[in-house]
Amino acid sequence: MPLALPALTPAQASAFAQLGLANVRREYPHLQQHMLNGPEDIMEVRALHPAFYGSYDWHSCVHQHWMLVRLLRLFPGLPEKEAVHAVLRGHLSAENIAAEAAYLAAPGRGAFQRPYGWSWLLKLEQELRGHAAESAANLQPLVRVIRAGFDAYLRALTYPVRHGVHTNTAFATGFALNWARSVDDQPLKLLCTSRAAAWFGRDHDYPGHLEPGGEDFFSPALVEAGLMGRILPQMAFAQWFARFLPRLGQGQPASLLQPAAVSDPGDPKIGHLIGLNLNRAWVWRRLAGLLPEGDPLIPVCEAAAARHYEAALPMLDAHDFTRAHWLASFAVYALTE
Repeated sequence: MPLALPALTPAQASAFAQLGLANVRREYPHLQQHMLNGPEDIMEVRALHPAFYGSYDWHSCVHQHWMLVRLLRLFPGLPEKEAVHAVLRGHLSAENIAAEAAYLAAPGRGAFQRPYGWSWLLKLEQELRGHAAESAANLQPLVRVIRAGFDAYLRALTYPVRHGVHTNTAFATGFALNWARSVDDQPLKLLCTSRAAAWFGRDHDYPGHLEPGGEDFFSPALVEAGLMGRILPQMAFAQWFARFLPRLGQGQPASLLQPAAVSDPGDPKIGHLIGLNLNRAWVWRRLAGLLPEGDPLIPVCEAAAARHYEAALPMLDAHDFTRAHWLASFAVYALTE
């Protein structure tokens, strides 16, 4: 019998929605990544990013918007429903998105938020379709800039970025592939699939003892496995996975199966490890569903997922902005995806 894993409750959804609404409208403190092409580019954050000025940084603001839309979709009776729609209308207006697209297309800014923020922007657009059609339509100029950016970037990237923070290649490629499939973008689907196979298809005996890194919020091993599970048929994936983590059935590498210890949850970098535990929870859960029925690794994956949920969820803190500006969206993803 499959192990019972946690699910998002209506009360949690409402609390996360309230937090997201506060975050996306909170302009300061703000960590700014900004290429100045001249003195005329010295502006307030909200002038530069009228849609995504909140939540401490651009990418966190994007995935907090995604969280709000995901909560709307899954909880039609959400008490914060009207407030969320008002924020979407206000932030994702055609005028605001045109300004965001122009910012990314300006000279010297081709790598702005690449690839992590790009990934979440595509995820946001995918979530908006069918649930906030006007906002999804408004987002298209920015989607076109990012889609073109992904095309150029993935073609040029000879070696994947394997560490566990924003530039991780496997995570971004997985999100880009999901988006491409959702719109039947055949060229981007083929590009993501072929590049993933070239980068990761021959990997074996992953050195899991090297994880976690002290500031990781992704597991490089597991996001890679999750991506390969998206591109390979089930039996082929099971064979690849058995080569990739050949001692998983014997409880090794233990460093991947046990949650990361978080010594200082309020530290902006050490606190990344809470996100890592959430990321591991969702990928272990997904891997259990990707393996063939009866595979002996399924209970191993499910037990690892349960341990990581148990470790991570109590560390969410709505009153600590260091954690609150981003971790809620990781939690919603982990509990609903």
